[in-house]
Parts: sequence; C-alpha cells; structure tokens
Amino acid sequence: MSAVPQGGARQARLGACLAFPSSLVVFCIIMVPIVLMFRYSFNFHDPVHIMREGFTFENYVKFFSDSYYRGVFFDTIKVAATCTLLALLFGFPVAYFLAKTQSRHKSLLIILLVFPLMVGNVVRAAGWMVVLGNAGAVNALLVWLGVIAQPIKLLYTPLAVVIGTTAVVLPYMILTLQSVLEGIDFAVEEAAQNLGANMFTTFWRVVLPIAAPGVAAGTMLVFILCMNAYATPVLLGGSGITMMAPSLYGQIAKASNWTFGSSMALILVIATMLIALSANWLIHRRYVRTMAS
Repeated sequence: MSAVPQGGARQARLGACLAFPSSLVVFCIIMVPIVLMFRYSFNFHDPVHIMREGFTFENYVKFFSDSYYRGVFFDTIKVAATCTLLALLFGFPVAYFLAKTQSRHKSLLIILLVFPLMVGNVVRAAGWMVVLGNAGAVNALLVWLGVIAQPIKLLYTPLAVVIGTTAVVLPYMILTLQSVLEGIDFAVEEAAQNLGANMFTTFWRVVLPIAAPGVAAGTMLVFILCMNAYATPVLLGGSGITMMAPSLYGQIAKASNWTFGSSMALILVIATMLIALSANWLIHRRYVRTMAS
C-alpha cells in the first residue's frame, strides 16, 4: 500500500528535476533583460557614449511629466483594453460552440482557427492595410451600399489598430476559453432551465461564473499581447496613433536613448502585469463568491 505513494513522490521529484534546467533557462532569458533594463533606466543619457553610469530618476520624471508620453501610455492601455473586451465578446460564443459541438468537423474547425497563427503579424497587418485602405474592400462595400458617398479614412487610425490587433489575438482568446468550457458539464444548463431560468439567466448565472477561470486566463493573455503589440500599431496606425512598444523602440533604436527607452520598457512591463493581475484577481474573486453561494 505504501509503494504507490512512494512511487508517486519519486516520479514527482524526477519530473521536477527534469523540468528545472529548462525552467531556469526560461527564467534567465526573461529576467536578465528586465534586470538590465532596470539598471539602465537609472543611468544618465550621454549622446556620445549612449549612457553614463549613475543613479537618477530623471528618466521616469521625464516620462510622467511629459504630456506626450502620458498620452502614449494611456492610449496603449485604452487600445489594449478595447481589443481584449472585443476578443472576449467575439471569442466566447465561438469557444462555447466548439466546446459543445459533437460534429465530426470539430477538428477541422479548430485547425482553421489555429491556421492564422501560422502567419506572421506583419503579413496579417499588410492584409488589413489592403482591406481598410481608401480603395479597399470596406470602403468599396460602403460606397456600393450607399452608406457613404466617397471613401473615408479607415487606415492609419485608432480604429484600424483596434481591428487589426483584435484579429491577431482573437484565436488565443478562443482557444483558452474552449479548453475551460470543455471541462464544464453542460447538464447544469438543463438543470437551470428545468428550474425556470431562461437562456440569458442560465448563461449569466451558471455558465459564465463556471467559465470565470478561462475568462481570467484568456483576458490576461490577450491583454499582455495587446499592450506589447508592435507590428500592427506601426503598420495600421501610422502617425494616427502611437503606442508604447513602437515608441520605446524609437527611443532605443533610432534616438539611441537607452536610458529613457529602458525606463519606458520597465513602465510598460510593470503596468501590464499590474493591470492584468488585478483583472485576474477581480474575476477569480467573483468566481469564488459565486461558487460559494
């Protein structure tokens, strides 16, 4: 009787030993650049030598005191939050359908969902440039329907960035939600409806609270991706909107201001994690309250 627990413990220790080297490598790859950025952000900018060793808060003071960079920061948060909300609204019904369907074509549907992830963001953004351009499909359709008399500017606007970024992150949201929804016993829906609940009440009071862990994981993943988006805002936003990732790239690669660019990168990382973890905590808190009641 005691051999089973001992064998399980031995396997657990073996798994931990095997996972430790790869986990250490991933940790170093992630943390070493962050630590370097943290140190660089307190150095002095030197136009000749790029930076001088020291300790100053002037880079952070410059960021938060300059209305332009504050605008870039809040625009990034607004775009990321909007794209995350849209991905959740459009992705949940698809994930719900994939989780419930018993169709023999389910595998094909999942393959079609994963297929866009095999195409780079630059290629997808270029496709949206063709669709949203003045002579693109959207303007042509609106003119043909008589909604507008002449093409309107869609490309190089915040709307274009939201559309393109949402299209990029939507598969991630759907796949994350589907993995959680498939673990739900959908007999609870029938039980709720037998007790007199309508479809909306069943979804809001039964399905959604149970799916809260998937919603939290999906929104957290998608929000992080949106906050750090680079190719899509550059190609679809142009000069119409500037987000944090392209802005800090310009500081480091074009202006050679590594100290200020490092402070921007660190602010982006900290803000992304704080907002994502806070949203995750709120969703899990509601989930715990719902399950407890």
